Amino acid sequence: MKAIRVHQPGGPDALRLDDILIPEPGAGQVLVRVAAAGVNYIDTYHRSGLYKVTLPYTLGQEGAGTVERVAPGVTGLAPGDRVTWASLPGACAEFAALPADRLVKIPEGVSARDAAAAMLQGMTAHYLTKSTFALQPGHTCLVHAAAGGVGLMLVQIAELCGARVIGTVGTEEKATLARQAGADDVIVYATQDVVKNVRRMTNNRGVDVVYDGVGKATWERSLDCLRPRGMLVLFGNASGPVPPVDPLLLSGKGSLFLTRPTLVHHLASRAELERRAGDVLEWVRTGLVKVRVHKEYPLVEAAQAHRDLESRATTGKLLLVPG
Repeated sequence: MKAIRVHQPGGPDALRLDDILIPEPGAGQVLVRVAAAGVNYIDTYHRSGLYKVTLPYTLGQEGAGTVERVAPGVTGLAPGDRVTWASLPGACAEFAALPADRLVKIPEGVSARDAAAAMLQGMTAHYLTKSTFALQPGHTCLVHAAAGGVGLMLVQIAELCGARVIGTVGTEEKATLARQAGADDVIVYATQDVVKNVRRMTNNRGVDVVYDGVGKATWERSLDCLRPRGMLVLFGNASGPVPPVDPLLLSGKGSLFLTRPTLVHHLASRAELERRAGDVLEWVRTGLVKVRVHKEYPLVEAAQAHRDLESRATTGKLLLVPG
């Protein structure tokens, strides 16, 4: 089978389209024929070496497909079932052997490609808005990169929570997408001062929470946008990792809270996985949350998909489609 693997850390050119054996499902696993794999920033961290992995490494933390075979003793899944997953390695391949207890069945009315596009970013937005800082009516949040994959999900789910949403984007075209997703106010950071506009929009109070997946380029401005005792949620490093932070900085800016969460710690149990995935897939099925797929690429174009993602010129989701 074909698989996208990294043999040595590096840029997009480090990606290799390898021919490897179809894996055999081990104890507790099923073999899935992959229909689509999501392309996410975490894949670029694995590729570059920012997040250490054992090499050679098959990329892809999110996907959807059809069960081909199940290992003896596996219950609840059978060949032909449509399934989806996130935070499991190996999606960027024609087949993947995956633990059955970390897979979720795709409900009728949701395509495999929409499921693959929604799982990782949708469940990320879910834990950020429901657990890390649980949004309620009356809260105001700032969402950086509001027209990106996670950003569009965050805007929509924050609106479902009843919060006021201020988004930041790089262009007027992206501002339109953020507004269509439900953002109440949008700041085009290329031409507008983010901090001054947030202060103006909140009568100088500041926002309750900033959801920042950009990192190095935005985190200082994010702190300046918060109200006293507000929370900065750094959940990604799209522009690079944030340097070490002096805790006194948080004190001086208003007894602020700072957290660096990740999805895997919010899918610790089967029940939590089912709750988050169930909510996201049901929102997609009913149209309460809309999935925007920017582009689909064959496996052979995985390097270009990474270049496009890291250029920050894309909006919504990128998918790799085997075959």
